[in-house]
Amino acid sequence: MLLPTVGCTFPQATYQEDWFYTVHKQDSRINEPRTRLLMNHTYRAPEPFKIKMVEPIRLLPREERERILAEAGLNVFNVPAEAVFIDLLTDSGTGAMSEGQWSSMMQGDESYAGSPSFLRLKQAVEDVTGFPYVLPTHQGRAAENVLHSALIKAGDIIPGNSHFDTTKGHIEFRHAHAIDCTVNECFDPTLDAPFKGNVDLAKLEKVVDEHGVEKIPFVLITITNNSGGGQPVSLGNIKEVHAFCEARGLKLFIDAARFAENAWFIKKREPGQENRTIREIVAETFSYADGATMSAKKDAIVNMGGLLMLRDEATYQACSTFNILFEGYLTYGGLSGRDMEALATGLYEGTEEDYLTARIGQVKMLGDALHDAGIPTLRPPGGHAIYLDAKRFLPDMDQELFPAQALTCELYLEGGVRGVEIGTVLADRDPDTGKNRPPKLELVRLTIPRRVYTDNHLMYVYDTILKLWERRDQVRGLKFTYEPPLLRHFSARYEWL
Repeated sequence: MLLPTVGCTFPQATYQEDWFYTVHKQDSRINEPRTRLLMNHTYRAPEPFKIKMVEPIRLLPREERERILAEAGLNVFNVPAEAVFIDLLTDSGTGAMSEGQWSSMMQGDESYAGSPSFLRLKQAVEDVTGFPYVLPTHQGRAAENVLHSALIKAGDIIPGNSHFDTTKGHIEFRHAHAIDCTVNECFDPTLDAPFKGNVDLAKLEKVVDEHGVEKIPFVLITITNNSGGGQPVSLGNIKEVHAFCEARGLKLFIDAARFAENAWFIKKREPGQENRTIREIVAETFSYADGATMSAKKDAIVNMGGLLMLRDEATYQACSTFNILFEGYLTYGGLSGRDMEALATGLYEGTEEDYLTARIGQVKMLGDALHDAGIPTLRPPGGHAIYLDAKRFLPDMDQELFPAQALTCELYLEGGVRGVEIGTVLADRDPDTGKNRPPKLELVRLTIPRRVYTDNHLMYVYDTILKLWERRDQVRGLKFTYEPPLLRHFSARYEWL
């Protein structure tokens, strides 16, 4: 989709730090949304890569999208990928691997035990994170499954900052409880604060005092805080939580899916961190933890893979049994040798500052454009996604009617754009009462895959959301026609009210 530029005069762009260019509007007669947007806003400098291979995409006619969504039970997870024009469902495994990663795969050694590919992965983990022990898994939730099998028992309490869906699912599957201790700033979508993903130490202390240290196998920090809008956690906060846990004999674990993006925010926003490298910040971040689970499909930019990284040998031995039981042998753990090679290379590439600046800058561009157009979004933009605020988008719709899921469906119908609901459906039912537990934030996540879409693709998303905003009074609520007992958002089915 080309930008109409006839009759426009663009002044020479001036270079600014952080890979941005500024361009000022010259012709006030221009009213076309994308052109007006681009002329009024900041141009980003070119990404630090060029495109070597392309994949065709096609926008299906509206009537086709209506038929497909109806057959999918109004659940975009059930929509075939070929029927999606711009796919912002997730950034998990959907990034574009580099030539370095593809060439690394040719070195993959498929030995069952002691593969040199594992040794290269182990070295990359130690170089980037400092953890001496690593168990490869096929993805992040598998690492959670291994860790939780070793450490969590029924009745346990796991406090943290807005546990994500699979994390909470694994905890509750074991009849334990996840308790949210995120700072209150997280739940004000209009507040433009730098570290809305932080753990509230007072809330954490209250949970520990109420339940006792013996009921808490570990405290969990998720970086960045996905359920809270992709918001970062400050290095100072991580250090404070570490000191709190150390004083009470508690273990501290990190959900590290987006650890590199979190480090970028620390460098850009936290006083005293601006002159440090991303890898220096990453190393200090992990130095405060006893271990970490990681979906490598995010910040290591691979299509499949996960890691369980540990500080002490005793925990490693306890987890090893379950890694063999659930994943595979200790030196491959559910991954082929070529997958481990790509992952090792991705750990280095994913912590390069130029790449992170371009990646997070693209997310910011879309978020700022929507905000300036009056679209209710969670502020400030996170590292990997833009979140539409369904409560303000549809202020008259009760959360029991699943407004974020309704918006997700309408976004697909409007322009073939697939997002994902982060709201009442994802929050699931209370395992004790069986009732829905509507969260404080009712969001639609538009997740930007790494190195996949151009700025012009995101301008199409911007246009689509503006069209949906103009007819927001026509959006109806939903009710279940099928509801699975756990992690219902993946496979539930609905009908319009």
